[in-house]
Amino acid sequence: MQKGGAVYILTNAHHTTLYIGVTNDLQRRLYEHQNGLNRNSFVTKYNLTKLIYFEGFYTIEEAIQREKQLKGWTRKKKIELISSLNPSWKDLGEEVMNW
Repeated sequence: MQKGGAVYILTNAHHTTLYIGVTNDLQRRLYEHQNGLNRNSFVTKYNLTKLIYFEGFYTIEEAIQREKQLKGWTRKKKIELISSLNPSWKDLGEEVMNW
């Protein structure tokens, strides 16, 4: 049986840095990011704890493919994607953690 996956975008309080990641468990991964469990990670270094975008997929392979696509986009295009679904860049973390 294949596991599903998710692609997500994190930012910091000032929206200066964007991080695109992929996971098979968004709640677990978000918890790890928000609590700095990977101390030497890019996310922890730049305090990227605000979840501003995510997409779910039936398979992890689909999620990985989408992650690669998004990482190839310009910052402008990423901002347009985020703003189209989350115009105020609200932190979606609480929503995800309460699934």
